[in-house]
Amino acid sequence: MANYIRFDWAMKRLLRNKANYAVLEGFMCSLLNEKFKINRFLDSESNQQTENDKFNRVDILAENEKGEFIIFEIQNTREHTYFHRMLYGVSKVITDNISLGDDYDKVRKVYSINIVYFTLGQAKDYVYHGKTMFQGLHQPNDILKLSNRQSELFFGDEIPQGRKTNREAGDIFPEYYLLCVNNFDKLAVNNLDEWIEFLKTGEISEAAQAPGLADARKCLDIDKLTVAEKNDYVRHMENLRYQRSVIKTGYDDGWQKGLADGREEGREEGRAEGRERTIQKLHERGESIASIADIVELNEEEVKRVISELA
Repeated sequence: MANYIRFDWAMKRLLRNKANYAVLEGFMCSLLNEKFKINRFLDSESNQQTENDKFNRVDILAENEKGEFIIFEIQNTREHTYFHRMLYGVSKVITDNISLGDDYDKVRKVYSINIVYFTLGQAKDYVYHGKTMFQGLHQPNDILKLSNRQSELFFGDEIPQGRKTNREAGDIFPEYYLLCVNNFDKLAVNNLDEWIEFLKTGEISEAAQAPGLADARKCLDIDKLTVAEKNDYVRHMENLRYQRSVIKTGYDDGWQKGLADGREEGREEGRAEGRERTIQKLHERGESIASIADIVELNEEEVKRVISELA
């Protein structure tokens, strides 16, 4: 089986090349179940192409032929505020791409595609889809729809006479896709599964038929890289390996400290329990408070407190 480049590095280097657009187009087609065509990649402060951001984030911003924006992001390490960053990223794309004074209908549809390699929340599935829905408070089955005119203006729909649009009001708002690839643990049975399997393992089955994977076989083969590209890729993989080592070391150090602290805390609790039992027995034998305090090496007020609590 061929040795393929990690998808995050490919996004940084190879997939921005128009000749390789078919890879991401195939991925989006498998995810959205509709044909997808990238028009161009846009400049953005989040378009990282250097090793300055060599660890966590890899993201690119694209525009399709419909004028919609797509944020592709890969996150390699755990980030508790990742949901907030998704929200911020979408909001920034919207505000960066509408001019002051433009009408509100100039706000374009945004898809946020997030590929994460860590446990996010309490995720059990490996693909999640989130979108805005306006649901009746008193009639939960009543989902707010657009008018025919709104559907025509915002989506270019042609509604036959006497028919009503099925477009929901929420279709205007951003949509989020979360691919928790490490949760994938089954045989690939459809196009999206084949992509998830590739994202997780870096391998493409000979039987895989998903759109874009045939193109990935051609342009993501590590043996087809130039010498300079291969050196960059090796350095990228070393950075990731170093990062995992640092995180693992920090986790292990924290665990060892917690274990030592726990042992000391346990010993202290054991000593306290022992003193309490001794106080109780001496008190039951009729020893004076002063005598008990002298034996257990506590002041008389502490002894009285223990006896009161044990009563």
